[in-house]
Amino acid sequence: MSGGAAAAPPPVPRGTRVEVVAERVAHGGHVVARHEGRVVFVRHALPGETVEVEITGEGKGGRLLRGDAVRVLDASPDRVEPACPHAHPGGCGGCDWQHASLPAQRRLKAEVLREQLSRLGGLDEIDGVPLRDAVDVVAVPGDRDGLAWRTRVRYAVDADGAAGFHRHRSGQVEPVDRCPLVTDELDSIGVTRTGWRGADAVTTVASSGGDRAVVVEPASLGSSLPRDVAVPGLRGRGWVRERAGGRDWRVAADGFWQVHPGAADALVDAVREALDPQPGEHLLDLYAGVGLFAGCLAPALGEDGRVDAVESSARACADARRNLHDLPGVRIHERSVDSWLRWTELDSVDLVVLDPPRSGAGAEVLDHVLDLAPRAIAYVACDPAALGRDLGLVRRAGWRVAAVRGLDLFPMTQHVEAVALVLPPH
Repeated sequence: MSGGAAAAPPPVPRGTRVEVVAERVAHGGHVVARHEGRVVFVRHALPGETVEVEITGEGKGGRLLRGDAVRVLDASPDRVEPACPHAHPGGCGGCDWQHASLPAQRRLKAEVLREQLSRLGGLDEIDGVPLRDAVDVVAVPGDRDGLAWRTRVRYAVDADGAAGFHRHRSGQVEPVDRCPLVTDELDSIGVTRTGWRGADAVTTVASSGGDRAVVVEPASLGSSLPRDVAVPGLRGRGWVRERAGGRDWRVAADGFWQVHPGAADALVDAVREALDPQPGEHLLDLYAGVGLFAGCLAPALGEDGRVDAVESSARACADARRNLHDLPGVRIHERSVDSWLRWTELDSVDLVVLDPPRSGAGAEVLDHVLDLAPRAIAYVACDPAALGRDLGLVRRAGWRVAAVRGLDLFPMTQHVEAVALVLPPH
């Protein structure tokens, strides 16, 4: 018979071990290898290495495989010893690149960012410069060798009440004593050395304003917690103080704030540099959260300037109103971004900050934003694939991508933040 669909390849049982050569990095903290004609997404390997891989699963139809590098036969010069004893196959799923040097991690993240911009966004250059030269990933000022940077952590809790992190693609919890990525201030709370039997998760924060808090789901109080640690709903206040952009901020203890101590300032600097806000201009801050970009850019707009900040979270809007009460030119709109854009009576703005969730802004939001004809858009992205898709949409609408800056806000992990500058057609 001819013309039928190709037969599915035979299944490869979990636990099977195969030898492969890792080829290139892939989005998601893997490298790509091949085995008997099938793609294998491998964790714990580096490009160029020969490794023994234990198969951990198959993709739909069995046409791709997933696996862990359990033995390195020919190591990359970029390989280093992980700082954490849990960063290994079958261990904690939080860190993807602890086995790579920091310069190598940033090269790998830059490669992923470029690949997504090219494949999904159709970009081969930015402002006349080839992607390989135009897009890089840089460290955040003040980074300490990629360690001790997490100021906010959500721990999972196992059946015995031990706090830890989920294993990769698993609901199983890997208990930890100390995560080398957390700051000393956060570790001093002692969450991983406290029993949490009956809890599902424990969120901890040690803020730049000097506050420490623990949020337990469901609410309970760890008996060994330091007395100055707030437990919202049980003792202390439900918010913490942060400091960024020369301003003080109030954020719910389990609300959203950047986890790297230098991240908020780095993002504000990148957005400000991209947009170059001028007195009297009108800024639209979409997915505004607690008001970081609105508050930090509003002073540059002067007394005649205006900011409309749109955010769907009632709690974040409440914090934003408190944070920005001294800025009369800022208006907070508690509504979903797509709904607000659909019904707004605005017909134009000067500047737009887009800071969407991981899924991206999407076609409807972008169509409305472009209809407002801003002179510049700063797109803040936490997922390279979503950024690539959305930049592809704006390019097909005739707009141009003038710059993309990658920031390593999450060392040792696959995650990377990027700020893209989008400008109108020439």
